[in-house]
Amino acid sequence: MPIRCYPSFSHASLLLAIIAIIFAKPDPPNKPKILLNKAIAPMNRNEQLARRVIDCFYPEGELHDLLWTHSRAVADKALSCLKKRNMADIAPDTAELAALLHDIGIIRTGAPSIHCHGTLPYLAHGLAGAAMLRSLGLYLCADVCERHTGSGLTAREIRDQNLPLPARDLTPRTAVERLVCYADKFFSKTPGRLAEEKPLEKIRAQMARFGTDSLARFDALHREFG
Repeated sequence: MPIRCYPSFSHASLLLAIIAIIFAKPDPPNKPKILLNKAIAPMNRNEQLARRVIDCFYPEGELHDLLWTHSRAVADKALSCLKKRNMADIAPDTAELAALLHDIGIIRTGAPSIHCHGTLPYLAHGLAGAAMLRSLGLYLCADVCERHTGSGLTAREIRDQNLPLPARDLTPRTAVERLVCYADKFFSKTPGRLAEEKPLEKIRAQMARFGTDSLARFDALHREFG
């Protein structure tokens, strides 16, 4: 079943918008940006593109705002890690856009405490989001979305824990996938605490609850990006 954009923003329109964003001349820094007929704060091009994509699937409201605030915090953390580590093998633009879109699938899940009223289990939001992004041709972002849950999930863990996911490898593979997966662990989606960065030991304790392998993968990510 094809994914329908909200409310009538077609995929063709989105692709045209992407092209326009990529090739448009930069606006003066004091010029307000207009997105989908709504005035918003000035945004860089990655933010413009991410908002176009998000607005394609999300109506305005609490979930839209929650997703954007969380994703912006994760993107800022990812960029901070790149700057701290001086990592030239990951393009900042790529990392930022992937981070801004990594959780787009939550709208398909049932998690009423964070305003999600879909039908899928929350654990499937990565796969759901990957399908949404692939439908728009955003394949790199889709891979990041698919492989960011926890510190990644192996096929064995999915089988042994009877998780509601296909039993295949969902661990982050590329550098940008690992970076976004790592940055995401520092922020929850708890309303009122979206931009509050978790301390490292709290994250390690959360990872340990899912097994020693989960913790070991996170520790490897921390050695790479922390």
